[in-house]
Amino acid sequence: PLYAEQNGSAHVVDALARIEIAEAETRLGQIVRNDLISAMRPAGAEAGDGEYRLTLKADNKTQGIIANTQPAVTRRSMLVTVEFELFKGGKSVLTGTASSRTSFDVIREPFADMQAEKNALERVAHEVSGDIKLRLAAYLARS
Repeated sequence: PLYAEQNGSAHVVDALARIEIAEAETRLGQIVRNDLISAMRPAGAEAGDGEYRLTLKADNKTQGIIANTQPAVTRRSMLVTVEFELFKGGKSVLTGTASSRTSFDVIREPFADMQAEKNALERVAHEVSGDIKLRLAAYLARS
C-alpha cells in the first residue's frame, strides 16, 4: 500500500510532511495550498527541513453558457488548472498539471450567483489538491 510503513517508518507520510509549500498568489492557489498542508502534515506540524519544496501556479476559467434549463437560470462551466513543481535540493524532480471541471447555476441574483461561483471554485480546488497529493505520494513512494 502507498502509505504503508517501510522498515519501521511511514516513509511516504514522513516525506509528505517534509514538503514546504510556497505561498500562493491567488485565492484559488491559497485554497489548494491550505488543503495540501492539512492533508500532508499532522496537526500542528511545521514544514520539515526544506528537503522538498512545492510550487503551485493556479488558474481558473469560467466558460459561458452551457445550458439554459429555465428562462431565468443559466448553467456555466468552470475549469481549474494547477501546475505544480516539486524541487529537491533546488533541483526540479517532478512536474505536472492537475485539473478539474465543474458547473454551477447563474440565476441572475448577484449574491446567489457570487456564492454559487465561489462554491464551485472551492469544490474543484479540493479535487485538484487531492490529485496533487496523490501524485506527490506516488512519486515519493518510488524514490
